[in-house]
Amino acid sequence: MRLTPLAVALLTVTLAACGGDATTTSAAQPDKAAAAPAADAAVEAKFAEISKRWLDGWLKRNPVTATQQGDHSYDAELDDLSASAREEYVKFSKGVLADLDGIDASKLSRENQIDAAILRNQLQGDIWNLETMQSWAWDPQVYSGLAGGAIYNLMARDYAPMPQRLNAAAARMEKIPALLAQARENLDPARVPKTHAETVAKQNKGVLSLIEEFIKPNADKLQGEERKRLDAAVATLTKAVEEHQAWLDKTLVPNAKGDFRVGAELYDQKLKFALMSSLSRAEIKQRAEAEITSVRATMYKIAQQVLKDKPNAPELPDAPSDEQQQKAIEAALELAYAEKPARDKVVDTAKQTLEQATVFTRAKDLVTVPDDPVEIILMPEFQRGFSVAYCDSPGPLDKGQKTYYAISPIPDDWTAEQTDSFLREYNTRMIHLLSIHEAMPGHYLEGAHSARHPSVLRGVLRSGMFAEGWAVYTETVMMENGYLDNDPLFHLMRYKFYLRAVANAILDQGVHVDNWTREQAMDLMTRRTFQQEREAAGKWIRAQLSSAQLPTYFVGVQEHFDLRKAVMAKRGKDFQLKAYHDQVLSYGAPPVRFVRSMMLDEPIK
Repeated sequence: MRLTPLAVALLTVTLAACGGDATTTSAAQPDKAAAAPAADAAVEAKFAEISKRWLDGWLKRNPVTATQQGDHSYDAELDDLSASAREEYVKFSKGVLADLDGIDASKLSRENQIDAAILRNQLQGDIWNLETMQSWAWDPQVYSGLAGGAIYNLMARDYAPMPQRLNAAAARMEKIPALLAQARENLDPARVPKTHAETVAKQNKGVLSLIEEFIKPNADKLQGEERKRLDAAVATLTKAVEEHQAWLDKTLVPNAKGDFRVGAELYDQKLKFALMSSLSRAEIKQRAEAEITSVRATMYKIAQQVLKDKPNAPELPDAPSDEQQQKAIEAALELAYAEKPARDKVVDTAKQTLEQATVFTRAKDLVTVPDDPVEIILMPEFQRGFSVAYCDSPGPLDKGQKTYYAISPIPDDWTAEQTDSFLREYNTRMIHLLSIHEAMPGHYLEGAHSARHPSVLRGVLRSGMFAEGWAVYTETVMMENGYLDNDPLFHLMRYKFYLRAVANAILDQGVHVDNWTREQAMDLMTRRTFQQEREAAGKWIRAQLSSAQLPTYFVGVQEHFDLRKAVMAKRGKDFQLKAYHDQVLSYGAPPVRFVRSMMLDEPIK
């Protein structure tokens, strides 16, 4: 999972790879020069003005996101979710959208046609979320994510001297009590789903852990009045968080009566904004169901291979029944589950696998490897409970900062059985895949390449579908190129991991549109796609807490697969994998359909 700037706001051994420059001189050129008319200079200038006005206004109205993006003009400010601020935000967005609609996009360069489409989608999505979806009225994650991100985004990276960041943190800590008060004013318990309320009630005090981790150990860097202000801000925030916790426990959680299911109409609208894909909900489901059938058949063939001549092996006929297929795949997976890290060695294993994946990627010359630093960290407490791992890339406006590959620790209150379930899912081979997906050559590498694209607008509106699709795609690339010496159990785990991405797309619809029960969701995950109980139980919660994000993995990777197939067909014997990958990554992570348009010289639409 890639933790996007917006996700930070709404959820809320260090390995430095040595390699060459991540840009290429000809990567952004299509196979054949387009015979398109030259861009109109006046229209280009107008679009540049509109883009700058939106970006400046957007960052000003989203200061927590601005910090994460690398614009530090608003580090002392905090998002305002009051009724008047929301009204003004909508007015601003509609004004920019009207101006954008007033220009002839066909007279822009092809690169700016892409940026114009991305900006239009963002503006329409922001307006829709504020006026129609109204997350501010029913989703407490909006506020907990902002409260945590307000401090974390300032302190996690050394973009400025510590005293400067501490002073900014003090200013924000002074404002967080007002944000929490807005949460209590805006949130209607009757609309808040129970799962959302309970999750945030567990996350709330994570803000205080940030103070313990980042603020107090560095407080002596301030002296005099600045230190007094910091200490007072800490005391004020601590009291406010405790008061908010009492409200969460005594008012919100007991009275949370909302439905976590968004329904077909809202879901389809949100899906359109999230994916910017031509695939409909029905097409996504149809394609995903077919993929499950195909992948299970491949997994069965691997099971036949690894279980051959094994004592007590299940029946392995060439034409198995559904039950025979199920038992054989489960038996083969048990061989992989047997090799798992100790409870306290998950992070150490991740560090080792990241290094191994980096060496392999470079040795096979699969893609240009950047030299940007990446560090594995324990997931901050305020972000736990949503996913097992994520990649937190530095904002495109910050240069030379670390990427964080964050892993959530096993909860202290888990039973031995629950812990074993988790470690079976995240066995040693699966952690290899996790490191490939989150870091190398997945999210970390993609983010480092994307940050080099000259379009600032494209950088701050990096496509989640492109990013998640790329990360899943790289799992296939590593397998195709013989990672772990073509170990069949690694191949089996890769297909199992891939099935999670496929299942995500079906699960999301099932929960939010088809009114699935927990039993239906667990059957898809534990039986049909072989997930362990802890993984499936966590995903069931995640599916309730979010909507239209889970399909990005499957839809994104399908579009990446389709793109590579099309480019291979066009280039024939001239196709080179590294050159292809570098070119795909050179466009700055827009929706995949736009990359296809550029690489195949197709119209931008």
